[in-house]
Amino acid sequence: MIEGLPGMGNVGKIATDYIIETLKAEKVIEIYSHSFPHCVLINEDNLVDLPRVEIYQKQLKNKTLLLIAGDVQPLDEASCYEFCNILLDTFQKNKGKEIITLGGIGQPELPKNPKLYYTGNNKNVVKKYYSSILNNDLYGVIGPIMGVSGLLIGLAKTRKIPAISILAETYAHPTHAGIKEAKQILEYLNEKLSLKLDLSQIEDEDITEENLKKPIKNILKKSLILKNKKANETDYIG
Repeated sequence: MIEGLPGMGNVGKIATDYIIETLKAEKVIEIYSHSFPHCVLINEDNLVDLPRVEIYQKQLKNKTLLLIAGDVQPLDEASCYEFCNILLDTFQKNKGKEIITLGGIGQPELPKNPKLYYTGNNKNVVKKYYSSILNNDLYGVIGPIMGVSGLLIGLAKTRKIPAISILAETYAHPTHAGIKEAKQILEYLNEKLSLKLDLSQIEDEDITEENLKKPIKNILKKSLILKNKKANETDYIG
């Protein structure tokens, strides 16, 4: 299972949505909840949708992927615990083996060469997913991993499910979209999981919305960013 919900820089969301769209994964579950933000989203038809989390499935040659994507995360601690346990129940029901969560590490300035960090809930899974491009020296450097990306691997430990979290340095600004950072995560997952993703859709140099191709433009359009009239103020970042 790969989880990438909205968070810092939307790094996890962009990476997971890209996998879903390029692999043409099938949506199998939609989750709506009163613990999600009390708002509606405007879709491409200029109509409203309730915020939701979706679970997609994709059968590959030697594995089945469950992909967790969506517009939002639960609002409070109790709801986050309940939501993560629902995901784990679903995962175990489908005889899942391992979990990967994706997210961003907020920095005060835009990192020129974002580092990738990773951690896990046991030493064996950390060793299995080792790569020279990942940094495992987190203690005293990285603070708590908040939200579903952190709690999911913690609760998975209580069920003896191996799980890791991959985190990319990103700019801690509410309107920043961490495309470059998401691409770094995708490059790692592409090699480690043999996903065979076409990453040429994301340009290497000077990443801007103008030089992006489908499906990454569609993913950015789905990102939930509602700004106030005052500069640099944000009501909600998805």
